Amino acid sequence: MYTHETSYRVRYADTDQMGYVYYGNYARLYEIGRVEALRNLGFSYKAMEDSGVMMPVYENKSRYVLPALYDDLLTIRTTIKDMPAVRIVFHYEIINSSSVLVNIGETTLVFVKMENNRLVTAPTEILTKLKPYFESKEVA
Repeated sequence: MYTHETSYRVRYADTDQMGYVYYGNYARLYEIGRVEALRNLGFSYKAMEDSGVMMPVYENKSRYVLPALYDDLLTIRTTIKDMPAVRIVFHYEIINSSSVLVNIGETTLVFVKMENNRLVTAPTEILTKLKPYFESKEVA
């Protein structure tokens, strides 16, 4: 399992009339979380796309636990629980600066060859970078 955390300060433009983070903005927070998680691994989304493979979102799930508010410093915890194949699933927990869980989410993305829009297996580079997090630890 691989987990990464990144921070995000809620801006006024992120909120609705009640001062809550607008529900549609959580998908953007998920994108921030997954891109930064992959960047932290040393994997470049841009380099993958330059090589002809893209990762469109196939499914997006979100559960709103409590509202996130203007000026909150959020922690976006992004976890990959399983090695990717043709799909990669990202799990998210968004936590406010009081350490309170405000949102739980999940996105499934697929690997697609850009030249023909066909599904392909995950690029070797991402598998290589994730492999150490999924190797079982031998008990001595």
